Amino acid sequence: MSVEGAERVEEATAARTVGTAEAAVAALTTYPVAPGVRLNVRSGPGTGYAVVRVLAEDARIPIYCQTPGTSVSGPYGTSAIWDNISNGEYVSDAYVHTGSDGYVASRCG
Repeated sequence: MSVEGAERVEEATAARTVGTAEAAVAALTTYPVAPGVRLNVRSGPGTGYAVVRVLAEDARIPIYCQTPGTSVSGPYGTSAIWDNISNGEYVSDAYVHTGSDGYVASRCG
């Protein structure tokens, strides 16, 4: 194969990789935080963990996985489910409108 041919193969492979990553991001579901709530994001699945940031009102969040933790009462009931929204960042599911009282994502592992 010529150098020119190898370059075309590399470009095609790179284009497929970028397309796959873009499709994965586009397919990621986000969920709304309860209206009017500035939600604490914690370093672990419970109220005893440090607050690492606060979400703005009307935020939408991805849920990468879910795990049990401290039980919290919020606008969407009482729940011990915590949503992982980024590496080392968790919010109580009681403040997130998922349309379910149970798990909507895989368990964090």
